[in-house]
Amino acid sequence: MNIVIVGYDEMLQALISGISKSDNKIVGVFRHDNVIFSPLKKLFIDLFNPSSDFNLIKAYKLYDIKAKSVNSEEFRKEIKRLKTDIIIVGSWSEKFSAQTINTPKIACINVHPSLLPKYRGPNPYLQVILNNEEITGITFHLMDINYDTGAILFQRKVKILPTDNGKSLKLRCCDTVQKEVCVFLKNFKEKLLNPVSQNEAISSYQPRIELKDCIFDFKNETSEKILRRIRAFSPWLKCYIPYQNQFFSFEKYKLLNKEGKQISGQIVSKGKNSISIVCSDNKIIRFSNLQLVIPFSEFITKIYLKNFVKINSIAE
Repeated sequence: MNIVIVGYDEMLQALISGISKSDNKIVGVFRHDNVIFSPLKKLFIDLFNPSSDFNLIKAYKLYDIKAKSVNSEEFRKEIKRLKTDIIIVGSWSEKFSAQTINTPKIACINVHPSLLPKYRGPNPYLQVILNNEEITGITFHLMDINYDTGAILFQRKVKILPTDNGKSLKLRCCDTVQKEVCVFLKNFKEKLLNPVSQNEAISSYQPRIELKDCIFDFKNETSEKILRRIRAFSPWLKCYIPYQNQFFSFEKYKLLNKEGKQISGQIVSKGKNSISIVCSDNKIIRFSNLQLVIPFSEFITKIYLKNFVKINSIAE
């Protein structure tokens, strides 16, 4: 089969590496740089600071499709000219139009990093950790005009480790895609896969993370929930400690082997660049290498900690 891959970052790289080992032909790759940069800026970046996606396309000697959007007539003309049987999508920011979905000869297929119909939407790597799941996975599904709702073709489970953060889980999901995409394509070509409609009764959609999701609420959150959030967001997003209309970021944290008898949110100790705070389950987390989220914070943080942050005050 002639395959066009659409995607970016680790999922794109997993698909290129995996499909290259199959008996199918990658006739073109459409990378996200086309969508986010103007043609002139993309040319400059490709020459002087090429992305890992561009470098991989060149390393595999693949055709780099030029278009502004997957929904452009230019892109659809390329799909037809390349006699594309299947478009396989691995991470993308645009919603595909019905016209684009119907352009390849056989199908437009998305690879979603969760066990659909659960955890539709962006960043399921974060959401499964936030919700204390033990298992996630990957799903190959037919695309329709909605996000992640098309009929399921193929799934594989991925175990979530207690040490996982968002990035490590993403890498393992992508590694699973790389290993399993040849199996999927073989079964698909031999018509061994029966599309299964998603069960809407058990479906869930997780929206994008907002700034408010990055701010701790020690009065109402357990230490376990706070630590899960740190793991889930790492290394992409920072979490913040609120304190009297200011916010601290931090680089290190540790759950202390003792409980606080004070009220939730209370600061029970502080150091030159650390504070220890009681969570809603009476457990204490020490945060260190603090930085105020203000300009010139490296000069002001220690002064602020020493003179304005009080023991027994509340972090809120």
